[in-house]
Amino acid sequence: MLKNSFQHIPGVGAKTESKLWSLGFHEWDSLQRPINVKPPLKKLETVRGLLHESKRHLEQGDIKYFEDRLPANLHWRFFPEFRDRAVYLDIETDGLESGYDCITAITLYDGENISCYVNGQNLNNFIQDIKNYDMIISYNGKCFDIPFIENYFNIKLHQAHIDLRFVLAGLGFKGGLKACESSLGMNRGDLSDIDGFFAVLLWKDYKLNGNRKALETLLAYNIEDTVNLERLMVTAYNLKLKETRFHGEKRISLPAFPTFPFKADTETIEKIRRKYYGGSLNRNVYVFQV
Repeated sequence: MLKNSFQHIPGVGAKTESKLWSLGFHEWDSLQRPINVKPPLKKLETVRGLLHESKRHLEQGDIKYFEDRLPANLHWRFFPEFRDRAVYLDIETDGLESGYDCITAITLYDGENISCYVNGQNLNNFIQDIKNYDMIISYNGKCFDIPFIENYFNIKLHQAHIDLRFVLAGLGFKGGLKACESSLGMNRGDLSDIDGFFAVLLWKDYKLNGNRKALETLLAYNIEDTVNLERLMVTAYNLKLKETRFHGEKRISLPAFPTFPFKADTETIEKIRRKYYGGSLNRNVYVFQV
């Protein structure tokens, strides 16, 4: 969809772009043919000239050029061109509402490989590994995950970033990651009732009791959050395409799910449910027991 876009050109907004499409200029290369539009479309020659710069940056793989110039609500458009350089990211922390506290786990997924980073084991390896990617895709990462990571490690992440919270909200899907998944027909199986609050309890069980199954369940949950981002990204991209004239030709197939290296342990889930929720995953009956 990037090569069909003109709104990264200074002075070109949605109306001008729509006018270009209606005149048959559906992609960058179409403006290379002789232009004979009556009445003349303002800025047409300017757009034509500046597209040489766009092509150069695309050939160089310069994602930031397009991220900086496209309106934020159109960042989904450059997903296919840079998909092979993207990573899906999600973190878990050890606090309920404790602000910048401790990262317990991070998962990265690049569409093929799943990498897990655990506090007290290999968490610092994340700092080097994230440098292998030029684009981050998250849910609410701009407000939470990325600032938390940057503060915790005292680093700055310079990758381009597509935050699916805002893409999906623009499509009418709100209420959090799992609410969006549910609205789009995605089912988490054994992890359906687990949320970030429960993930904190899994980490506490692992740290206080040495329960390895609690850690594996936490990682399975974190991986599910991360892997599902790819399917949500593709789904959102296809839905956004419906707002354009390119839906039929640009649509992307949904990806297959990878094999997870960790599985949720139902006994651990039930134990925590009984101990902290009285057998129900309703926060209204939550009683914290030390």
